[in-house]
Amino acid sequence: MQGIIIENIADLYKVTPKILKPTTFQTKNIVSYDATARGKLKKQEMSPVVGDFVEFEITDEKNKKAVINKILPRKVFVKRPKLANITQMIFVISSKNPKPDLLMLDKQLAFAEFLGISSLIVLNKTDLDDKEELEEIQEIYEKIGYKVFQTQAKNHKGLNLVKKALQNHVNAFSGNSGVGKSTLINGIFEKNITQEGEISQRNKRGKNTTTAIKLYEIDTNTYIADTPGFSTFSIEEIKSKELANFFIEFKQKCLDCEFVGCTHIKEENCGIKKAIQKGEINLARYDRFCKIYQQIKKEEEKRKW
Repeated sequence: MQGIIIENIADLYKVTPKILKPTTFQTKNIVSYDATARGKLKKQEMSPVVGDFVEFEITDEKNKKAVINKILPRKVFVKRPKLANITQMIFVISSKNPKPDLLMLDKQLAFAEFLGISSLIVLNKTDLDDKEELEEIQEIYEKIGYKVFQTQAKNHKGLNLVKKALQNHVNAFSGNSGVGKSTLINGIFEKNITQEGEISQRNKRGKNTTTAIKLYEIDTNTYIADTPGFSTFSIEEIKSKELANFFIEFKQKCLDCEFVGCTHIKEENCGIKKAIQKGEINLARYDRFCKIYQQIKKEEEKRKW
């Protein structure tokens, strides 16, 4: 049989059977099996992860036990959190508690471009935005070309538009702890399927309540992954010299650089810097690009040693 891994805790995997069609997997029935992986997969140093399409066999139908024999080819693989075959990432930021982390957002958007998958931005807790900061953020990212949604997850406002944008995708929600990812997911499903977090009143940082990655089927061919909240995001697979290729408004402007291999940092006759002067590229986003570039460069230097 073939199926998709919807949950992984330690060495135990929950697999939902699927029927393989020419272009996609269709739901066979609403049932799942607790499965272990064959030893040969460990020898191949390829452990199954949530989102993997697999071949498996049932070992105990009554108790819903199975064993995974083969991992089918992955289209996408994210190392942290470990997730396979996602087609769209939803980046959630909040107006406050915690405040918007645009540096992390730009890292994530660049990584999604690197993976070749779609991105959505959800601005949550708009009712707490007394500075109209989210309006400015929305304007910046919509101008670039990203879809941006405003929501009040607690009040179920704006969720229908987000839900529509999730259709026919394997979606992964990402963002700092406390921004409201679990609340959004619960609102989309209209029931409490994930544990909602609390915000520490002491330091206003989110308490990480999601402890394991889980894939929820919202509709045929439409899934949502609830992933552990995290405050750091590694994009080590992107090389510093290639980073500008994954800032979508930079790509065309790079053609106007004087030097091949321009880093867009120290060079004067740089197409990106010219675009900033003309107001075609947001200066704050360029500043965050520089910070990310330096972070990647620093890690590259470490690896050389």
